[in-house]
Amino acid sequence: MDRRVVAVGDLERRVGHRFEDRELLERALTHASVGDGAKAKVRDNEVLEFIGDRVLGLLAAEALAERFPKAKEGELAPRLNALVSRETCARVAKGAELGPALRLSASSSKIGGRETESILAGACEALMAALYHDGGLDLARRVFLDLWSEEFDRAGEGRPRDPKTALQEWAQGKGKPLPTYRVLDRTGPDHAPVFTVEVTVKDVDPAIAKGKSRQEAEKAAAKALLEQVGAD
Repeated sequence: MDRRVVAVGDLERRVGHRFEDRELLERALTHASVGDGAKAKVRDNEVLEFIGDRVLGLLAAEALAERFPKAKEGELAPRLNALVSRETCARVAKGAELGPALRLSASSSKIGGRETESILAGACEALMAALYHDGGLDLARRVFLDLWSEEFDRAGEGRPRDPKTALQEWAQGKGKPLPTYRVLDRTGPDHAPVFTVEVTVKDVDPAIAKGKSRQEAEKAAAKALLEQVGAD
């Protein structure tokens, strides 16, 4: 039997749901690279990824409000950002062994796409959207609480801060103007862009980083600058 077919079946068992809409599941697991050079249009998981990001945001906000009933919005927001970040979604995807079930182009698969953070994170979001569409919000919530259980433990360990927020606070604490961000370059195809961003703080050497979105690149650059000044 095809190894990917087996992997898809294993994935359904891990999440505890067999999809009624098989095409929906297949679309959630199909990366945009499959459509590169294809004669017919391929339905990939990019739209589901967009929806899944919103589903995750709702479920994470709901769960955090229940777990930390006395916390203020300023304390919950960075925890939510941490729970739905690309890094977290990729980590969850690896834990669920999502990689072997993905449908990738031959070239993407050959260069290790099944282990690539951005691909795994996007597929994780798409899978959550597919679960929401196929079984409703209660199903999506059950799977979310299960797959993200360890991530909630991490979220409870103090107050995680967004790197951009941390850099802003550091700059203000030093009496400096707010950090400024500038996009230096954008490369790659539309389905997998790479942004290069520079962050500058007065009297400090700038830091440069890359990301699959401008926001991710800005966060990476902020983190690099914090490490540079020893404030990470």
